[in-house]
Amino acid sequence: MGKYSRLGEFLRAQRGKEIPMTFGEIERVIGGKLPPNSPQYPAWWSNNPTNNVMTKEWLAAGFRTEQVDTKARKVVFRRVEQSSPESAAAPRTRKGGRHPLFGALKGTVRVTSGIDLTEPADPDWGNAYE
Repeated sequence: MGKYSRLGEFLRAQRGKEIPMTFGEIERVIGGKLPPNSPQYPAWWSNNPTNNVMTKEWLAAGFRTEQVDTKARKVVFRRVEQSSPESAAAPRTRKGGRHPLFGALKGTVRVTSGIDLTEPADPDWGNAYE
């Protein structure tokens, strides 16, 4: 059990959509002090999962930070709406298993015979660097 896991447990036990907390309240929940630099850097409170261990705890609990005020030493944890498995599924497709946009641009570009699309448009383009 890590130092910040208590914050995750605390947030999971909350029923509200928004949990405003002061940095002091967070320290009481975790049973220790926040890192010395955390209160002065808003980036420390970002929702980037690679940011720090505490960030992973509030994200895993289903929350994001908002309204970070480092001067007033407070933050709001907002519950993230969980998407249903149906909404996370792949986009619906038509008969045949193709996406509805498949072929949407068909016929808009024509390449005349004798044109090699793998050749440079300007044969002397390489000479510019010599």
